[in-house]
Amino acid sequence: MATQTTNIPDELKNDPRVPEDLNNNIFITTLDKIYNWGRKRSMWPLLFGLACCAIEMICTAASRHDLSRFGWELMRASPRQADLMIVSGTVTKKMIPQIVRLYNQMPEPRYVVAMGSCATSGGPFKEGYNVVSGIDKFIPVDVYIPGCPPRPEALLHSFVKLQEKIEKQSIRTVRWYTTGKTDNGMLVPYLGPDLVDLRRADEIKQKTAL
Repeated sequence: MATQTTNIPDELKNDPRVPEDLNNNIFITTLDKIYNWGRKRSMWPLLFGLACCAIEMICTAASRHDLSRFGWELMRASPRQADLMIVSGTVTKKMIPQIVRLYNQMPEPRYVVAMGSCATSGGPFKEGYNVVSGIDKFIPVDVYIPGCPPRPEALLHSFVKLQEKIEKQSIRTVRWYTTGKTDNGMLVPYLGPDLVDLRRADEIKQKTAL
């Protein structure tokens, strides 16, 4: 099957040595295509849920929706064996340090899906005294799913969008295969009288010194 020309490296698009009728499938035989095809069809989600969105995630993993079509039916209970974190539900200030720790323990390449309004922006509890207004304030998010809670079909759609993102990655430029660009993990926030983002430690010191 021919692929889209957008997957062809720029240096090959106008190469006179490549016949025009081969422009659409010249990328099939490259290492990137094989590598990304294997990764997008063998994702291992991390099995944990936070609130009502987790019920919809569990329904999605049942036989009715057949996650095995995507190669994603194997959910792991250990972050060491997972490469996809589905943040499904309300993220509280007490829970966010544990979520960041779990993210740091996942091996590269790793991806994050924010499932539902709460994980995306705080949802109906936004600006609540004990709720984080979006998981992307502490870990990078690859796909957002709106809804309260989203239906299983919405979660399946997010899998397709994540697969599309993986297809566009190249082992020549991704962080985990590039020397000097390894992600050492995110700083784990500290929960005291309130949630403290240690990335803002210098700013906090300046304000408390006034």
